Amino acid sequence: MKIDAVGLICPEPIMLLHKAIHESSSGEIIELVATDPATKKDVEKFCEFLDHKLISFKEENNQFIFQVEKK
Repeated sequence: MKIDAVGLICPEPIMLLHKAIHESSSGEIIELVATDPATKKDVEKFCEFLDHKLISFKEENNQFIFQVEKK
């Protein structure tokens, strides 16, 4: 599943990620693409708090790309 949160500001990217996690199955990978710098810290804390796995993070073309695995 891929979430396009480009142009959205906090808390919208995390809300979209939370919705996608809720709708997905355990072990499924969700990719979040965002431009708000706050998402770097927010996604990390979200994964820690809810015990999901942040598989990867990269910055590319002023975008932040996260891959999160649902627990």
